[in-house]
Amino acid sequence: MSRVWYFAYGSNMQSATLRGRRGIAYRRALPARVSGWRVVFDKPPLVPIGEGFANLLPDAEADALGVLFELEPVDLDHLEMTEGVPIGNYARVAVTAAPLAAVSTPLRAVTFSSDRSDPSLLPSTRYMALLVEGALEHGLPAEYVEFLRAVPARPETAAARAWRPLVEQVLRRS
Repeated sequence: MSRVWYFAYGSNMQSATLRGRRGIAYRRALPARVSGWRVVFDKPPLVPIGEGFANLLPDAEADALGVLFELEPVDLDHLEMTEGVPIGNYARVAVTAAPLAAVSTPLRAVTFSSDRSDPSLLPSTRYMALLVEGALEHGLPAEYVEFLRAVPARPETAAARAWRPLVEQVLRRS
């Protein structure tokens, strides 16, 4: 069976989220850069909990950093379902990702992007801690980790805490 590369730039960078919460056993993980895209934190969730999430926006002058994961196609299908691709929460986007290793060959990958935006939203400190942990875990550059730490964030909302058990149930595989 062929494998696919998935570029994660949000909480899926963290193995505890991808392997643990989502039940995806990836084969390899590589820190990577995708040129022509910018990471932002104004993506509204499906359920109004008052917090923003990471998103990728096209920007010819920018580079997005994240982690490339080598997955089975069935795992990518599970990610699409749990990220809401079938209902328009995100769209699947093909990108070319360059691993950050000194000598590397660019890889074709898929990622998710959304045209949904609410600039009044901030991510939660809990969510941003997951991104920082994932960036550190996979060896993203120190400057990028500092960028993530500097993103304005707010304490997690009561609505987010209340919804988490249901979200955890949806993310798990049956």
